[in-house]
Amino acid sequence: MAEIRNYTMNFGPQHPAAHGVLRLVMELDGEVIRRADPHIGLLHRATEKLAESKTYIQSVPYMDRLDYVSMMVNEHAYVMAIERLLEIEVPLRAQYIRVMFDEITRILNHLLWLGAHALDVGAMTVFLYAFRDREDLMDCYEAVSGARMHAAYYRPGGVYRDLPDTMPQYQVSRIHDEKETKKRNENRQGSLLDFIEDFTLRFPKYIDEYETLLTDNRIWKQRLVDIGVVSPERALALGFTGPMLRGSGVEWDLRKKQPYEVYDLLEFDIPVGVNGDCYDRYLVRIEEMRQSNRIIKQCIEWLRNNPGPVIVDNHKVAPPSRVAMKQNMEELIHHFKLFTEGIHVPPGEVYAAVEHPKGEFGIYIISDGANKPYRLKIRAPGFAHLAALDEMSRGHMIADLVAIIGTQDIVFGEIDR
Repeated sequence: MAEIRNYTMNFGPQHPAAHGVLRLVMELDGEVIRRADPHIGLLHRATEKLAESKTYIQSVPYMDRLDYVSMMVNEHAYVMAIERLLEIEVPLRAQYIRVMFDEITRILNHLLWLGAHALDVGAMTVFLYAFRDREDLMDCYEAVSGARMHAAYYRPGGVYRDLPDTMPQYQVSRIHDEKETKKRNENRQGSLLDFIEDFTLRFPKYIDEYETLLTDNRIWKQRLVDIGVVSPERALALGFTGPMLRGSGVEWDLRKKQPYEVYDLLEFDIPVGVNGDCYDRYLVRIEEMRQSNRIIKQCIEWLRNNPGPVIVDNHKVAPPSRVAMKQNMEELIHHFKLFTEGIHVPPGEVYAAVEHPKGEFGIYIISDGANKPYRLKIRAPGFAHLAALDEMSRGHMIADLVAIIGTQDIVFGEIDR
Protein backbone atom coordinates (compact mmCIF):
# COMPACT_ATOMS: atom_id res chain seq x y z
CA MET A 1 0.00 0.00 0.00
CA ALA A 2 1.24 3.50 -0.82
CA GLU A 3 1.67 5.68 2.24
CA ILE A 4 -0.81 8.59 2.26
CA ARG A 5 0.57 11.63 4.01
CA ASN A 6 -0.81 15.10 4.66
CA TYR A 7 1.25 17.81 3.06
CA THR A 8 2.14 21.25 4.39
CA MET A 9 1.66 24.43 2.41
CA ASN A 10 2.33 28.14 2.93
CA PHE A 11 -0.54 30.59 2.46
CA GLY A 12 0.94 34.08 2.34
CA PRO A 13 2.57 36.27 3.58
CA GLN A 14 2.17 37.82 0.12
CA HIS A 15 -1.29 36.73 -0.82
CA PRO A 16 -4.12 38.95 -2.10
CA ALA A 17 -6.63 37.29 0.25
CA ALA A 18 -4.42 37.40 3.38
CA HIS A 19 -5.47 40.99 4.23
CA GLY A 20 -1.99 42.01 5.24
CA VAL A 21 1.17 40.07 6.01
CA LEU A 22 -0.47 36.91 7.34
CA ARG A 23 1.57 33.74 6.88
CA LEU A 24 -0.49 30.60 7.34
CA VAL A 25 1.20 27.24 7.51
CA MET A 26 -1.52 24.80 6.48
CA GLU A 27 -1.60 21.05 6.84
CA LEU A 28 -3.72 19.73 3.99
CA ASP A 29 -5.38 16.43 3.20
CA GLY A 30 -5.86 16.99 -0.51
CA GLU A 31 -7.97 20.18 -0.64
CA VAL A 32 -9.22 19.84 2.94
CA ILE A 33 -7.59 21.81 5.78
CA ARG A 34 -6.54 19.68 8.75
CA ARG A 35 -4.65 22.45 10.53
CA ALA A 36 -3.98 26.15 9.96
CA ASP A 37 -1.18 27.77 11.95
CA PRO A 38 -1.06 31.59 11.72
CA HIS A 39 2.44 33.11 11.84
CA ILE A 40 2.46 36.81 12.71
CA GLY A 41 5.09 39.41 13.47
CA LEU A 42 6.04 40.39 9.94
CA LEU A 43 4.73 43.93 10.46
CA HIS A 44 5.79 44.45 14.08
CA ARG A 45 6.25 48.21 14.63
CA ALA A 46 6.66 48.16 18.42
CA THR A 47 3.89 50.73 18.94
CA GLU A 48 3.47 49.85 22.62
CA LYS A 49 7.20 50.20 23.27
CA LEU A 50 7.51 53.44 21.26
CA ALA A 51 4.61 54.98 23.20
CA GLU A 52 6.62 54.53 26.40
CA SER A 53 9.35 56.85 25.06
CA LYS A 54 7.00 59.56 23.75
CA THR A 55 4.84 62.11 25.55
CA TYR A 56 1.13 61.33 25.77
CA ILE A 57 0.19 63.73 22.95
CA GLN A 58 2.99 62.53 20.66
CA SER A 59 1.53 59.00 20.74
CA VAL A 60 -1.88 60.03 19.35
CA PRO A 61 -0.76 59.68 15.68
CA TYR A 62 0.59 56.17 16.43
CA MET A 63 -2.98 55.10 17.19
CA ASP A 64 -4.15 55.99 13.67
CA ARG A 65 -1.60 53.60 12.26
CA LEU A 66 -2.71 50.56 14.26
CA ASP A 67 -5.89 49.57 12.47
CA TYR A 68 -5.41 51.89 9.51
CA VAL A 69 -9.04 51.42 8.42
CA SER A 70 -10.57 52.63 11.74
CA MET A 71 -8.29 55.54 12.48
CA MET A 72 -10.28 57.80 14.81
CA VAL A 73 -11.78 54.95 16.86
CA ASN A 74 -8.27 53.84 17.87
CA GLU A 75 -7.50 57.40 18.98
CA HIS A 76 -10.74 57.45 20.96
CA ALA A 77 -9.76 54.60 23.30
CA TYR A 78 -6.32 56.15 23.86
CA VAL A 79 -7.52 59.67 24.71
CA MET A 80 -10.29 58.23 26.91
CA ALA A 81 -7.68 56.35 28.95
CA ILE A 82 -5.66 59.56 29.45
CA GLU A 83 -8.82 61.50 30.39
CA ARG A 84 -9.74 58.91 33.02
CA LEU A 85 -6.29 59.19 34.60
CA LEU A 86 -6.52 62.99 34.55
CA GLU A 87 -10.15 62.89 35.77
CA ILE A 88 -11.28 65.55 33.31
CA GLU A 89 -14.75 66.07 31.86
CA VAL A 90 -14.88 66.44 28.07
CA PRO A 91 -17.23 69.17 26.74
CA LEU A 92 -20.54 67.74 25.51
CA ARG A 93 -20.09 69.10 21.99
CA ALA A 94 -16.73 67.31 21.71
CA GLN A 95 -18.40 64.08 22.86
CA TYR A 96 -21.03 64.35 20.12
CA ILE A 97 -18.36 65.11 17.50
CA ARG A 98 -16.37 62.07 18.65
CA VAL A 99 -19.41 59.79 18.48
CA MET A 100 -20.31 61.10 15.02
CA PHE A 101 -16.80 60.45 13.72
CA ASP A 102 -16.70 57.03 15.44
CA GLU A 103 -19.74 56.05 13.40
CA ILE A 104 -18.37 57.60 10.20
CA THR A 105 -15.26 55.49 10.83
CA ARG A 106 -17.40 52.37 11.41
CA ILE A 107 -18.99 52.87 7.99
CA LEU A 108 -15.53 53.48 6.44
CA ASN A 109 -14.29 50.23 7.99
CA HIS A 110 -17.29 48.14 6.99
CA LEU A 111 -17.18 49.47 3.42
CA LEU A 112 -13.57 48.40 3.03
CA TRP A 113 -14.36 45.03 4.64
CA LEU A 114 -17.36 44.52 2.34
CA GLY A 115 -15.42 45.41 -0.82
CA ALA A 116 -12.39 43.27 0.09
CA HIS A 117 -14.47 40.30 1.32
CA ALA A 118 -16.58 40.30 -1.86
CA LEU A 119 -13.42 40.60 -3.98
CA ASP A 120 -11.87 37.60 -2.19
CA VAL A 121 -14.97 35.53 -2.90
CA GLY A 122 -15.01 36.68 -6.53
CA ALA A 123 -17.39 39.65 -6.77
CA MET A 124 -15.67 42.63 -8.35
CA THR A 125 -18.44 45.25 -8.59
CA VAL A 126 -19.08 45.66 -4.85
CA PHE A 127 -15.46 46.71 -4.32
CA LEU A 128 -15.89 49.62 -6.76
CA TYR A 129 -19.22 50.65 -5.20
CA ALA A 130 -17.80 50.59 -1.67
CA PHE A 131 -14.79 52.71 -2.63
CA ARG A 132 -17.02 55.23 -4.40
CA ASP A 133 -18.87 55.79 -1.12
CA ARG A 134 -15.76 55.75 1.09
CA GLU A 135 -14.51 58.73 -0.89
CA ASP A 136 -17.15 61.07 0.59
CA LEU A 137 -16.33 60.02 4.15
CA MET A 138 -12.60 60.43 3.51
CA ASP A 139 -13.44 64.01 2.48
CA CYS A 140 -15.07 64.50 5.91
CA TYR A 141 -11.85 63.33 7.56
CA GLU A 142 -9.86 65.72 5.38
CA ALA A 143 -12.17 68.69 6.02
CA VAL A 144 -11.85 68.31 9.78
CA SER A 145 -8.19 67.35 10.20
CA GLY A 146 -6.37 68.01 6.93
CA ALA A 147 -5.57 64.31 6.42
CA ARG A 148 -7.62 61.71 4.59
CA MET A 149 -6.53 58.81 6.77
CA HIS A 150 -4.27 59.51 9.75
CA ALA A 151 -6.27 62.31 11.28
CA ALA A 152 -4.84 62.73 14.83
CA TYR A 153 -8.08 64.67 15.43
CA TYR A 154 -9.03 63.46 18.93
CA ARG A 155 -6.99 65.02 21.74
CA PRO A 156 -6.98 64.49 25.51
CA GLY A 157 -9.81 66.77 26.66
CA GLY A 158 -11.77 66.97 23.40
CA VAL A 159 -11.02 67.33 19.71
CA TYR A 160 -8.43 69.37 17.81
CA ARG A 161 -10.87 71.97 16.45
CA ASP A 162 -14.56 72.58 15.77
CA LEU A 163 -16.28 71.41 12.60
CA PRO A 164 -15.56 73.69 9.60
CA ASP A 165 -18.27 75.94 8.12
CA THR A 166 -17.17 75.30 4.54
CA MET A 167 -16.26 72.24 2.49
CA PRO A 168 -13.30 72.14 0.07
CA GLN A 169 -14.47 72.56 -3.54
CA TYR A 170 -13.46 70.71 -6.68
CA GLN A 171 -11.58 72.85 -9.21
CA VAL A 172 -12.03 72.94 -12.98
CA SER A 173 -9.39 70.76 -14.67
CA ARG A 174 -8.58 69.25 -18.04
CA ILE A 175 -10.66 66.20 -17.15
CA HIS A 176 -13.65 68.02 -15.59
CA ASP A 177 -15.07 71.10 -17.32
CA GLU A 178 -16.95 73.92 -15.61
CA LYS A 179 -20.40 72.36 -15.96
CA GLU A 180 -19.26 69.01 -14.56
CA THR A 181 -17.30 70.65 -11.72
CA LYS A 182 -20.39 72.64 -10.73
CA LYS A 183 -22.37 69.38 -10.53
CA ARG A 184 -19.65 67.74 -8.41
CA ASN A 185 -19.70 70.69 -5.99
CA GLU A 186 -23.50 70.69 -5.55
CA ASN A 187 -23.46 69.06 -2.10
CA ARG A 188 -20.37 71.05 -0.97
CA GLN A 189 -22.00 74.46 -0.81
CA GLY A 190 -22.70 74.40 2.94
CA SER A 191 -20.84 73.35 6.08
CA LEU A 192 -19.31 69.96 6.89
CA LEU A 193 -22.51 69.02 8.75
CA ASP A 194 -24.56 69.76 5.61
CA PHE A 195 -22.22 67.56 3.59
CA ILE A 196 -22.46 64.68 6.09
CA GLU A 197 -26.25 65.06 6.23
CA ASP A 198 -26.41 64.84 2.44
CA PHE A 199 -24.41 61.60 2.66
CA THR A 200 -26.71 60.11 5.34
CA LEU A 201 -29.72 60.75 3.10
CA ARG A 202 -28.07 58.99 0.13
CA PHE A 203 -26.39 56.15 2.01
CA PRO A 204 -29.39 53.83 2.73
CA LYS A 205 -29.91 53.59 -1.05
CA TYR A 206 -26.26 52.61 -1.48
CA ILE A 207 -26.60 49.85 1.14
CA ASP A 208 -29.63 48.57 -0.81
CA GLU A 209 -27.37 48.41 -3.88
CA TYR A 210 -24.81 46.24 -2.05
CA GLU A 211 -27.60 43.98 -0.81
CA THR A 212 -29.07 43.67 -4.31
CA LEU A 213 -25.68 42.48 -5.55
CA LEU A 214 -24.94 40.09 -2.67
CA THR A 215 -27.59 39.19 -0.08
CA ASP A 216 -29.70 36.82 -2.22
CA ASN A 217 -26.96 36.09 -4.75
CA ARG A 218 -26.78 32.29 -4.89
CA ILE A 219 -23.00 32.18 -5.42
CA TRP A 220 -22.46 34.49 -2.42
CA LYS A 221 -24.70 32.27 -0.27
CA GLN A 222 -23.04 29.06 -1.47
CA ARG A 223 -19.66 30.50 -0.46
CA LEU A 224 -20.76 31.89 2.95
CA VAL A 225 -23.68 29.91 4.43
CA ASP A 226 -22.55 27.28 6.98
CA ILE A 227 -18.87 28.27 6.54
CA GLY A 228 -16.79 29.01 9.65
CA VAL A 229 -19.62 28.32 12.10
CA VAL A 230 -18.88 29.36 15.69
CA SER A 231 -21.34 28.59 18.49
CA PRO A 232 -22.17 31.34 21.05
CA GLU A 233 -20.33 29.39 23.78
CA ARG A 234 -17.18 28.99 21.68
CA ALA A 235 -17.32 32.62 20.52
CA LEU A 236 -17.27 33.76 24.18
CA ALA A 237 -14.55 31.25 25.12
CA LEU A 238 -12.35 32.36 22.21
CA GLY A 239 -12.57 36.02 23.25
CA PHE A 240 -14.60 37.19 20.24
CA THR A 241 -16.01 40.72 20.33
CA GLY A 242 -17.86 42.98 17.90
CA PRO A 243 -19.57 41.56 14.79
CA MET A 244 -17.75 38.22 15.22
CA LEU A 245 -19.47 37.72 18.61
CA ARG A 246 -22.80 39.24 17.59
CA GLY A 247 -22.82 37.08 14.45
CA SER A 248 -22.90 34.05 16.77
CA GLY A 249 -26.01 35.40 18.50
CA VAL A 250 -24.50 37.06 21.58
CA GLU A 251 -25.95 40.54 22.06
CA TRP A 252 -22.87 42.32 23.38
CA ASP A 253 -22.04 45.88 22.34
CA LEU A 254 -20.05 48.26 24.57
CA ARG A 255 -22.07 51.21 23.22
CA LYS A 256 -25.18 49.72 24.91
CA LYS A 257 -23.77 47.60 27.76
CA GLN A 258 -21.02 49.96 29.01
CA PRO A 259 -21.96 53.28 27.37
CA TYR A 260 -19.25 55.90 26.97
CA GLU A 261 -19.45 59.50 25.71
CA VAL A 262 -23.08 60.15 24.65
CA TYR A 263 -24.12 56.71 23.38
CA ASP A 264 -26.68 56.39 26.19
CA LEU A 265 -28.48 59.48 24.80
CA LEU A 266 -28.83 58.05 21.29
CA GLU A 267 -31.25 55.57 19.77
CA PHE A 268 -29.91 52.58 17.83
CA ASP A 269 -30.27 48.79 17.72
CA ILE A 270 -27.76 45.96 18.04
CA PRO A 271 -28.02 43.51 15.10
CA VAL A 272 -27.48 39.88 16.11
CA GLY A 273 -26.94 36.72 14.02
CA VAL A 274 -28.53 33.29 14.43
CA ASN A 275 -26.24 30.64 12.93
CA GLY A 276 -22.79 32.08 13.64
CA ASP A 277 -21.59 31.50 10.07
CA CYS A 278 -19.89 33.85 7.58
CA TYR A 279 -23.25 34.82 6.08
CA ASP A 280 -24.66 35.93 9.45
CA ARG A 281 -21.58 38.03 10.14
CA TYR A 282 -22.05 39.65 6.72
CA LEU A 283 -25.70 40.50 7.56
CA VAL A 284 -24.72 41.87 10.99
CA ARG A 285 -22.18 44.27 9.49
CA ILE A 286 -24.60 45.42 6.77
CA GLU A 287 -27.20 46.26 9.43
CA GLU A 288 -24.51 47.96 11.55
CA MET A 289 -23.92 50.40 8.69
CA ARG A 290 -27.63 51.28 8.70
CA GLN A 291 -27.55 51.81 12.49
CA SER A 292 -24.39 53.97 12.23
CA ASN A 293 -26.16 56.11 9.65
CA ARG A 294 -29.02 56.54 12.15
CA ILE A 295 -26.62 57.60 14.93
CA ILE A 296 -24.86 60.12 12.65
CA LYS A 297 -28.22 61.75 11.82
CA GLN A 298 -28.97 62.23 15.53
CA CYS A 299 -25.50 63.71 16.13
CA ILE A 300 -25.90 66.16 13.22
CA GLU A 301 -29.22 67.40 14.62
CA TRP A 302 -27.73 67.96 18.10
CA LEU A 303 -24.53 69.62 16.84
CA ARG A 304 -26.54 72.05 14.68
CA ASN A 305 -28.49 73.32 17.66
CA ASN A 306 -25.79 73.35 20.34
CA PRO A 307 -22.64 75.40 19.76
CA GLY A 308 -19.98 75.39 22.45
CA PRO A 309 -16.37 74.52 23.31
CA VAL A 310 -14.83 71.40 21.79
CA ILE A 311 -11.86 71.00 24.16
CA VAL A 312 -11.27 71.65 27.86
CA ASP A 313 -9.94 75.08 28.84
CA ASN A 314 -7.30 73.64 31.16
CA HIS A 315 -4.04 74.71 29.45
CA LYS A 316 -2.06 72.06 31.31
CA VAL A 317 -3.92 69.52 29.14
CA ALA A 318 -5.08 71.36 26.01
CA PRO A 319 -3.21 74.09 24.11
CA PRO A 320 -4.53 77.68 24.16
CA SER A 321 -5.97 79.11 20.94
CA ARG A 322 -3.49 80.25 18.29
CA VAL A 323 -4.68 83.86 18.60
CA ALA A 324 -4.19 83.91 22.39
CA MET A 325 -0.83 82.18 22.07
CA LYS A 326 0.47 84.89 19.72
CA GLN A 327 -0.78 87.80 21.85
CA ASN A 328 -0.18 86.71 25.42
CA MET A 329 3.04 85.63 27.15
CA GLU A 330 1.35 83.24 29.60
CA GLU A 331 -0.47 81.39 26.80
CA LEU A 332 2.81 81.18 24.84
CA ILE A 333 4.50 79.52 27.83
CA HIS A 334 1.60 77.06 28.21
CA HIS A 335 1.82 76.22 24.50
CA PHE A 336 5.59 75.73 24.65
CA LYS A 337 5.49 73.59 27.81
CA LEU A 338 2.63 71.44 26.49
CA PHE A 339 4.31 70.58 23.19
CA THR A 340 7.84 70.12 24.54
CA GLU A 341 7.22 68.55 27.93
CA GLY A 342 3.68 67.21 27.48
CA ILE A 343 1.01 66.44 30.05
CA HIS A 344 2.04 65.17 33.49
CA VAL A 345 -0.50 62.44 34.23
CA PRO A 346 -1.11 61.41 37.85
CA PRO A 347 0.13 57.93 38.91
CA GLY A 348 -2.32 55.07 38.48
CA GLU A 349 -3.54 52.49 36.02
CA VAL A 350 -6.52 52.55 33.69
CA TYR A 351 -8.22 50.47 31.02
CA ALA A 352 -10.43 52.21 28.47
CA ALA A 353 -12.29 50.28 25.79
CA VAL A 354 -14.44 51.37 22.86
CA GLU A 355 -16.71 49.45 20.48
CA HIS A 356 -14.34 49.44 17.53
CA PRO A 357 -15.77 48.38 14.12
CA LYS A 358 -13.93 45.04 14.58
CA GLY A 359 -14.72 44.47 18.27
CA GLU A 360 -13.51 45.65 21.67
CA PHE A 361 -10.46 47.85 21.28
CA GLY A 362 -8.86 48.62 24.63
CA ILE A 363 -5.92 50.64 25.91
CA TYR A 364 -4.34 49.77 29.25
CA ILE A 365 -1.99 52.43 30.65
CA ILE A 366 0.14 52.40 33.79
CA SER A 367 1.29 55.89 34.75
CA ASP A 368 4.06 56.66 37.23
CA GLY A 369 3.30 60.38 37.26
CA ALA A 370 5.66 61.26 34.41
CA ASN A 371 4.86 62.90 31.06
CA LYS A 372 4.87 59.54 29.22
CA PRO A 373 3.27 56.17 30.01
CA TYR A 374 5.27 53.77 32.20
CA ARG A 375 3.57 50.89 30.35
CA LEU A 376 1.05 50.78 27.53
CA LYS A 377 -0.80 47.67 26.33
CA ILE A 378 -3.22 47.52 23.42
CA ARG A 379 -6.07 45.04 23.38
CA ALA A 380 -6.68 44.56 19.65
CA PRO A 381 -9.89 42.79 18.60
CA GLY A 382 -8.36 41.17 15.50
CA PHE A 383 -5.75 39.31 17.57
CA ALA A 384 -8.31 37.07 19.31
CA HIS A 385 -10.17 36.49 16.05
CA LEU A 386 -7.03 35.43 14.20
CA ALA A 387 -6.19 33.01 17.03
CA ALA A 388 -9.47 31.19 16.26
CA LEU A 389 -8.66 30.79 12.55
CA ASP A 390 -7.43 27.21 13.03
CA GLU A 391 -10.62 26.13 14.79
CA MET A 392 -12.86 27.94 12.29
CA SER A 393 -11.19 26.49 9.19
CA ARG A 394 -10.62 22.81 10.13
CA GLY A 395 -12.47 20.47 7.80
CA HIS A 396 -13.12 23.24 5.27
CA MET A 397 -11.62 23.61 1.80
CA ILE A 398 -8.84 26.10 0.90
CA ALA A 399 -11.41 28.25 -0.93
CA ASP A 400 -13.46 28.44 2.30
CA LEU A 401 -10.40 29.64 4.21
CA VAL A 402 -10.39 32.75 2.02
CA ALA A 403 -14.02 33.44 2.99
CA ILE A 404 -13.20 32.88 6.69
CA ILE A 405 -10.25 35.29 6.64
CA GLY A 406 -12.53 37.80 4.89
CA THR A 407 -15.30 37.45 7.47
CA GLN A 408 -12.84 38.01 10.35
CA ASP A 409 -12.07 41.49 8.99
CA ILE A 410 -8.46 41.44 10.16
CA VAL A 411 -5.98 44.27 9.74
CA PHE A 412 -2.39 43.52 10.58
CA GLY A 413 -1.44 46.92 11.95
CA GLU A 414 -3.36 46.17 15.15
CA ILE A 415 -2.49 42.45 15.34
CA ASP A 416 1.28 42.92 15.03
CA ARG A 417 1.35 46.37 16.69
